Amino acid sequence: MADRFEGLDVWKRAARLSAELYKETRACRDFGFRDQITRSGLSVPSNIAEGYE
Repeated sequence: MADRFEGLDVWKRAARLSAELYKETRACRDFGFRDQITRSGLSVPSNIAEGYE
């Protein structure tokens, strides 16, 4: 078992996905859409971390 949530494979994958969402939506001019997508992507690793604690 991981000592911290950062050691969980599922958290690592979610964090990479969140970073990719930021990169891929950088040029998106629909700011509301971009904000919603990036916030929802960030909530996945955040919820994993919160649930681990």
